[in-house]
Amino acid sequence: MVPTPQIDHYRRFLREQRGLVFDDYASLWNWSVTELDAFWRSIWDHFDLRSATPFEAALCEERMPGAVWFRGATLNIAEQALRHVDAADAAGHPAIVHADEAMLARGELGELSWPELQRQVGAMAAALHELGVRRGDRVVAYLPNVPATAVAFLAVASLGAIWSVCSPDMGPVAVLDRFRQIEPRVLIAADGVRYAGQEIDRMGMLAQLLDELSTVGDVVLLANLDPQVDPAPLARAAGTGSPARRAHRWDRLIAHPVSRAPEPVPFDHPLWIVYSSGTTGLPKPIVHGHGGVLLEMLKGSIHNNVGATADTGDRFHWYSSTGWIMWNCQVGALMGGTTICLFDGSPAGPKDAPDWSTLWRFVALSKATFFGAGAAFYASCLKAGVEPMAQGDLSRLRAIGSTGSPLADESYDWIWAHCPKPDGRPIWICIISGGTDFAGAFLTGLITEPLVRGQMQVRSLGAAVHAFSEADAQGQGRALIDEVGELVCTRPMPSMPLYFWGDRDHERYLASYFDMYRGPRGEGIWRHGDWLRITPSGGGIIYGRSDATINRHGIRMGTAELYRAVETHPEVLDSLVVDLEYLGRPSCLLLFVQLRDGVTLETGLEQRLRASIRKALSARHVPDEIHQVPAIPRTLSGKKMELPIKKLLLGAAAEQVMKRDAMANADAVAWYQAFARGRE
Repeated sequence: MVPTPQIDHYRRFLREQRGLVFDDYASLWNWSVTELDAFWRSIWDHFDLRSATPFEAALCEERMPGAVWFRGATLNIAEQALRHVDAADAAGHPAIVHADEAMLARGELGELSWPELQRQVGAMAAALHELGVRRGDRVVAYLPNVPATAVAFLAVASLGAIWSVCSPDMGPVAVLDRFRQIEPRVLIAADGVRYAGQEIDRMGMLAQLLDELSTVGDVVLLANLDPQVDPAPLARAAGTGSPARRAHRWDRLIAHPVSRAPEPVPFDHPLWIVYSSGTTGLPKPIVHGHGGVLLEMLKGSIHNNVGATADTGDRFHWYSSTGWIMWNCQVGALMGGTTICLFDGSPAGPKDAPDWSTLWRFVALSKATFFGAGAAFYASCLKAGVEPMAQGDLSRLRAIGSTGSPLADESYDWIWAHCPKPDGRPIWICIISGGTDFAGAFLTGLITEPLVRGQMQVRSLGAAVHAFSEADAQGQGRALIDEVGELVCTRPMPSMPLYFWGDRDHERYLASYFDMYRGPRGEGIWRHGDWLRITPSGGGIIYGRSDATINRHGIRMGTAELYRAVETHPEVLDSLVVDLEYLGRPSCLLLFVQLRDGVTLETGLEQRLRASIRKALSARHVPDEIHQVPAIPRTLSGKKMELPIKKLLLGAAAEQVMKRDAMANADAVAWYQAFARGRE
């Protein structure tokens, strides 16, 4: 039997509880973005959310940024997840199913029941509280995609402390650039990881991180590789200018005999800090709140068509590292009572014997009903000739999700041809586009709407998204239909950032999203940094980033972080990087280096540059091509001209994208013009 779509459950709620009937999705969306208070209150009531205290309204003060939502409400996102323990357990559904590379090779699947999830979260919360963690303290994690990471997050959230996580595949520069900014009280980390057929020890890396994180007073070590690992070397006695640091084993803290229940916090109390890098400076530490994230995650379950486990038995798997916002969204499925499926390892198998069938075998083993991954994954499966149906029983799989970059037409065709056909029809492909910035999707799927190759089906409920023309002298744009423009959101959403950590007077926040457009009354308009076309049917097509941020396989990294890794080499005088993901083309990351006189880009130097980027950032951000150039174009104020060069390489005329009289070295442009002509 085909489960009733989640959007139909919601429509029935609106009809029966609100007396609202909409003829089509377009009218429902229009209501959701014009009647913000009524819409977000309907999401609250539809999912039966609970506040420990009375609140005024859904939208108390509308402004952007700084809208006030659900003033007076108190809740906790961990409590919302644990509400499902009894019903889901009675239905026989686990909270988490999981495997790593070794388990998958043996055909083994681990399970964490809802009661055990509740026990571990309560025990870890009690242990952290005993260590002195209090509301507002930052607890950071350097952990892989394993159940312990989800437990740690929920335990931290339950105390009203603030969570932040980096993936163990990130190098020390990238991790410290993030964690140092927020002055963490506790670090929870794994001793190592298994990835691509290798065991990677991280104890030396942890010691290096702790040497630089002077505010960490307690470190909790998860024995992910060595069951007998000793955390003692990570401890530190108090000394001159060095406070004491205690070290603990995860398994001992998780066995704490006392359980601590989640404590209600204000709707806008900080939940986590995630990072979205700009083109210059340190990564932006974005702070989201409990209530906004909870509402966005639950609304997302309507679009993803994922229901409570007690009703449908849905199992949600989105392949992700812990450093991508999709990990947060995966864990967010617990808020609706859905079983989540975690795989820790490489999607491509061991380095010496690539195997792009790996995730399909996990999907079969875990009995996932929804499987999502970055668009590049499906392209790789196509090129490798993978046959998903030969990897195991995929009969429960009802939906394929994709994000991170545009999904190529060939990938649509490959998915439809090689994946299951529920009820004899091509499998539903749910393409989403949104981001770390607001922990949600601006454009997304809807199973009841027509699916057109190359398009996201709909604009998300509650998201007043438009493609805007270029801003005029007053900072105003006009909404475009069937033309490419800047992706904007003209009205606030509850999950938009509360603020950036340490951002005095919100200067960086305003510059990141509100520097281009203003409404007719001077109100703020969010500019996301993507090229978008809204189709006449209401769908959307993303054409890549309109700024110079690198977005590789869904993981954003600022160019400044890559420059720090490259320009430490004495041979490199200057560098510039651009990502040519645009108009549906595959991502192509180009690095240009200006070298010292007499130095040429020989093979050894190129290999060292690639190794430095891989070590400091990640393998995802290693350039596709490296080219030696005579000079790096800069403005008179010394800024690297990343976006103008990107536009030039995409076919724009130089006079359209740069003002030579505002450049410090206008003659440098000639090389890039010739390079662009050579790539046509």
